[in-house]
Amino acid sequence: MKKKLLLVFSFILLVNYVFAQTATTGVIKSSNGAPVPHATVLIRGTKISTTADQDGKFSIDSKQDLPFYLRVSSIGYKSQDFQILKFQEAPFELTLIESELLDEIVVTSRRRSEVLQDVPIAITVIGGQAAENAGAFNVNRLKELVPSVQLYASNARNTTLNIRGLGSTFGLTNDGIDPGVGFYVDGVYQARPAATSTDFLDIDQIEILRGPQGTLFGKNTTAGAFNISTTKPSQTPSAKVELSAGNYNFIQAKTSVTGGIAKNLAARLSISGTQRDGTIWNTREERKYSGQNNLGFKGQLYFTPSDKLQVLLSGDASIQHPAGYPLVIAGVTSTERSAYRQYAKIISDLGYQQPKIDPFSREINTNTPWRHNQSIGGLSVNLDYKLGNGTLTSTTAWRFWNWDPTNDRDFSELSALTKSQGTSRHDQYSQELRYAGNIAEKVSGVIGLFILGQNLKGLEQTEEVGKDQWRFVQTANTGAQALYSTPGLLDGYGIKTNSSIKSLSTAIFAQADWEFLPKLHILPGLRFTYDKKDVDYDRVTYGGLQTADAALLALKTAVYSNQQFKTSTDNNNLSGNLTLSYRPSPKLNAYGTFSTAYKPVGVNVGGLPTTATGEADLSLAIVKPEYVQHYELGVKTKPFKGALVNISAFNTDIKDYQTNVQSPQLGVNRGYLANAEKVNVKGLEVDATYQVKRFLTLNAALAYLDGKYVKFTNAPLPLEETGHTELVNGVATQVAFKDASGGRLPGISKWNVSGGTEFSTPGNLSSLLGRYFIAADASYRSGYSSNPTPSGVLNVEGYSLLNARLGFKSDKFSIFAWSRNITNTHYYEQLQAAAGNSGLYAGVLGDPRTYGLTLRYSL
Repeated sequence: MKKKLLLVFSFILLVNYVFAQTATTGVIKSSNGAPVPHATVLIRGTKISTTADQDGKFSIDSKQDLPFYLRVSSIGYKSQDFQILKFQEAPFELTLIESELLDEIVVTSRRRSEVLQDVPIAITVIGGQAAENAGAFNVNRLKELVPSVQLYASNARNTTLNIRGLGSTFGLTNDGIDPGVGFYVDGVYQARPAATSTDFLDIDQIEILRGPQGTLFGKNTTAGAFNISTTKPSQTPSAKVELSAGNYNFIQAKTSVTGGIAKNLAARLSISGTQRDGTIWNTREERKYSGQNNLGFKGQLYFTPSDKLQVLLSGDASIQHPAGYPLVIAGVTSTERSAYRQYAKIISDLGYQQPKIDPFSREINTNTPWRHNQSIGGLSVNLDYKLGNGTLTSTTAWRFWNWDPTNDRDFSELSALTKSQGTSRHDQYSQELRYAGNIAEKVSGVIGLFILGQNLKGLEQTEEVGKDQWRFVQTANTGAQALYSTPGLLDGYGIKTNSSIKSLSTAIFAQADWEFLPKLHILPGLRFTYDKKDVDYDRVTYGGLQTADAALLALKTAVYSNQQFKTSTDNNNLSGNLTLSYRPSPKLNAYGTFSTAYKPVGVNVGGLPTTATGEADLSLAIVKPEYVQHYELGVKTKPFKGALVNISAFNTDIKDYQTNVQSPQLGVNRGYLANAEKVNVKGLEVDATYQVKRFLTLNAALAYLDGKYVKFTNAPLPLEETGHTELVNGVATQVAFKDASGGRLPGISKWNVSGGTEFSTPGNLSSLLGRYFIAADASYRSGYSSNPTPSGVLNVEGYSLLNARLGFKSDKFSIFAWSRNITNTHYYEQLQAAAGNSGLYAGVLGDPRTYGLTLRYSL
């Protein structure tokens, strides 16, 4: 009995002791030691929470088994987890780091963590939350925030992503060209421009590097790079959900959940869905186009067996089945062809009326459905191992892209160029091995090896014409040309193309940062690259009038013909850069850079122009590589507390600039690649941000860009000059090319300006403590050419956009109303000539005014 009483007594004492220790007390401070009032303290994995008082002090009833985590958060600070290993009588001191310390933004652009202002590269950094708040749920929206970024897309495949006006060919995409802007997500290079159309998932930070970066990144990047990092899984359980709704029946939902699933193993699963009605009405089909229908998944496993090794396994997939992205008729111009071949005369002879030129009515009447379905995704494994004074990183990845489109390329109710389907399948495999860290006391650097293999297939790609096409190709109604009106001659006549590009790119790269004198750094870098491409192209005609008449067959062949060729090409390149950086104080970093860069050899797989004998012009099958020389001067400054001002000036020369040109021949209606002898882009960029404590943030950016063809003697004629004749040996001869030297490059606005502000004030929403805020951002782009050769017609006028949002945000809950393009500005993103260059041209419309409401909640 005594033993039992002793046990009961001991148990009572133990219970009393444990319950006496269940109250955990502490004080929350900022990095400068000041108390953080009204912060939220939560015991992770439970609903137990409390709020700190005005002096940052808190007490929470923590009836938990040790160890457990306290999650501490406050608006304006980074949420942090603090592990409680044992109870103590003295209050815990918990320090939060301000999330908006502008001069402490950390970047990984040089493959190691560094403070942004210390990096001698022109970089813009956008936090994932900031991007979402501004409505930038994909890369296309970022161009309104970063003036040096230009992104133009008539659909996901035909995407031009440029930085400072350079990077990709402008207009219809040719798969045989490599992008000059690197696009990386968690260190994985994504080769197809369609990746920019997918919705962001769990974005932590977006770094936009300007200028050549080939000595730092896996793939050579002649114009810059997007370095996107996502949020890693955490052992601490958490979840968040976001729901947005707006006009045009816009609905977007995002959710993410993370937590530990075993010792040293955490997982994260994220899902995103976007739905929106179209903004363009097809009067013939009575349906809407240019809508959104996206679904994205991302899963991650994060294994951390020791403090030296981290392994991240990622898988993602994005499926997009939008309601198509049609172009609207923007105008008709006269060409220099005969009166018989002008657009108005052609459609009159066919019995049609002149099309309605009212693009911003957002109505079309095409007779072929538009479809732009795609799926894109992949798997990757990233290993980081701390070795010596640095980190050894291995990134292994496979990615895929499936593209299934249908387009009406006469942009009208006519049955002319009725079908254009560039169905594609792309697989890429990449391996990067890299070591980055400190080599000596005053020397750091990175050295790496990169291998990329790609297999891009065109699968039964179709071009087909209809019953009205004969009149577009007929040059006269006499002689053999009169036979084009033979009933059924071209009805359903087309081509099916199967092609493949197998490419291999390998590289060794290295860059060092040596402080050879106090405050003075020299940064040399080198890159050796080898590229190889094998092309197999097979195009076969089908349909139309089945006849043995040689004259009729000749007319059909003049429209479409069989074309087959195989070719292989390879080349290598040694490039590099040299940067001097002077950092006399934490408030100033001045740098100068000279670099050379290179974009690989290109190949044409969109059909080649034919010679006078009707054979493929194989001299155009291979497109020479681009060679870049780049000079840049820049300063990064902190002129006074809370302010950052960064300025850069640059000059870029490119030899053998790769450009996409339009051909009047239907067999190459996607255009083909060619080289301009030399181009130049120079400019000035200014980025400034000012933060007044936690209640006011101001930012502004300006980019002046001047891009022109220094020498382009064999440029294709612009639309309005099609049919131009010149005297050659006293004979009027029709020419297909002109000297465009001195003309401006397409897609480059001379002036690009953006700015924004956010004002917030503390407040309560019911029992929630947080901040009310109002924010706005505006952007302006001056006019730009929308044609490879400067044109008097295909020019986009300058435009301004204004966006705003208003709401309440706390650590766990946010609600705000938003509107984009508040003034409902009418603007084009792109103009392009219809196939055949008969005088008709069409445009890609920018979005109209949109508005809605967003709610966010986190656990």
